[in-house]
Amino acid sequence: MIRLLTGKTTVILGMAAAALLVGLATAHAAGLFPDPKVDVPLSKAKGTQTAVFAGGCFWGVEAVFEHVKGVTQVVSGYSGGSADTAQYERVSSGDTGHAESVRVTYDPSRVTYGQLLKVFFSVAHDPTELNRQGPDTGTQYRSAIFFANDEQKRVAEAYIAQLQAARVFSRPIVTQVNQLKAFYQAEAYHQDYLARHPTQPYIVINDLPKLANLQRQYPEMYAAK
Repeated sequence: MIRLLTGKTTVILGMAAAALLVGLATAHAAGLFPDPKVDVPLSKAKGTQTAVFAGGCFWGVEAVFEHVKGVTQVVSGYSGGSADTAQYERVSSGDTGHAESVRVTYDPSRVTYGQLLKVFFSVAHDPTELNRQGPDTGTQYRSAIFFANDEQKRVAEAYIAQLQAARVFSRPIVTQVNQLKAFYQAEAYHQDYLARHPTQPYIVINDLPKLANLQRQYPEMYAAK
């Protein structure tokens, strides 16, 4: 994960990030990000459910979901590998099987799993990048959905098929859909990273535009913090 960017590197990555975000925004404006046809209906009673997503550096993905109405908690962590390798320095090697992930706790009476998926695919990351996301490369930055039950699996696979059929992206979606075996919380300094470091170059270039897109594209879902 690149933390300090200066000079020409900042300019190049900034242009790349801007191009990606403009492309996603354009696709959304053209109506290419539909609501999931297959979804879990809103619950009639308040409750608590969780979803686990991986979409590159967890700093930005965490921040996006923290601003979605109905989400009550977001935690950065690791999924896909074993407990003994769930430490940042080990995961950064790219050979632990882990992906930087976020665990999203939400109220199913306020937001559906399908609506979370819509945010994940259209705002939180680029699901067509294989084993990378923006300037970050390696399997730990892969796009993945870790489903907790058959219902989540059904909705996730159906939505990917729906987006592929609609040709929302010019390249194939490479998001993995895997069963959640475990989620390991990341180190304390990774939690709420964007909120605590809003002026860091990496955050400014790669993550703040995601929040701006969330607010612009889904104002009815955006929650100010």
